[in-house]
Amino acid sequence: MSNKFLPFALPSIGEEEINEVVDTLRSGWLTTGPKTKRFEENFAQFVGVPYALAVNSCTAGLHLALEAVGIQPGDKIIVTPYTFTATAEVIRYLGAEPLFVDIDPKTFNIDPKKIAATLDTVDGVKAIIPVHFGGQACEMEPILALAQKHSLKIIEDAAHALPTHYKGRMIGNFGDITAYSFYVTKTVATGEGGMIVTANPDYAERIRTLRLHGISRDAFNRASSNLPAWYYEVIAPGFKYNMTDITAALGIHQLQKANKFLQRRAEIAAQYTQELTDLPLHTPYLHPNSTHAWHLYVIQLQLEELTIDRNTFIERMNAAGIGTSVHFIPLHLHRYWRDRYGFKPEDFPVALDVYHRAVSLPIYPSMNDEQVARVISTIRQILTEACK
Repeated sequence: MSNKFLPFALPSIGEEEINEVVDTLRSGWLTTGPKTKRFEENFAQFVGVPYALAVNSCTAGLHLALEAVGIQPGDKIIVTPYTFTATAEVIRYLGAEPLFVDIDPKTFNIDPKKIAATLDTVDGVKAIIPVHFGGQACEMEPILALAQKHSLKIIEDAAHALPTHYKGRMIGNFGDITAYSFYVTKTVATGEGGMIVTANPDYAERIRTLRLHGISRDAFNRASSNLPAWYYEVIAPGFKYNMTDITAALGIHQLQKANKFLQRRAEIAAQYTQELTDLPLHTPYLHPNSTHAWHLYVIQLQLEELTIDRNTFIERMNAAGIGTSVHFIPLHLHRYWRDRYGFKPEDFPVALDVYHRAVSLPIYPSMNDEQVARVISTIRQILTEACK
């Protein structure tokens, strides 16, 4: 068995993506153009929504989504602390305030019961941002019911959730607006990039305009219309968030492989779960109402039964040539969020406990069974030696 270092994540890029990028380079159209439009149309069809708008990151998508639904300075937005900082930082872009709510200890998703308790005691809440952690859907039914009761917007952070289903419906068909990520580690990877989906035509038009400087027509539309190619109007102070055709060229073929990628990720997850359950750790909880995208496979070490902590475990995995990661350092532990809002570590006890135990294992389509077995045997060796 090879001892070559096994990275935590690798994109799965084939000849189809390479050939499409080369075709784009030869076409002379590198920025937002026909391939971006094609990717958007394919994505809308894949998710089953009328509007899909490509952007340069999921962060951009979340920012535009909040702007489109009318978030104003001073508004409060409910969000989980167990996420990457982008989910909350976009709230601050608009001068609004994040209102952190702790997570469910099984799914690591925001806890609807705690959302309800927060809404009963706090005024000024305008929206909820559910984060589908690791690729497992949040409990959308109770979250949508709370949103309806309190007249709130739902902006879904689906950076991990392509393709994820909740009760038979694909994520992207629940909230007002949903944002996806195509970062290099994601289930569909273009290096950088994101997509926004919505069923609301007004939101779609607002986002379409604001993603490129508030210009009424982008360069591709000007080139393909009857108006002079040089003519455009700025109708709002927008942003530089557009996707390039080079990125879209990758996305076109990555999207075609999304279900195939999911099948392999699910196979790896099943192998991990089957072979690790007798060790002092918890494998991911799989909610019966969710079809998991398996962007992440996160184990929880049962530290009470071990002589080592999580960090030592990661160091020993790395020494054995296996990359791992931690998802996530809760936001209330980071200096900016801690100092701005005066948080203490114990303010979100579930997120804190999950963080101290969490290790994300390698899981990506190009992993072969030998590599999966190597991860399993290494974990088994380390934890067997470290049992009390």
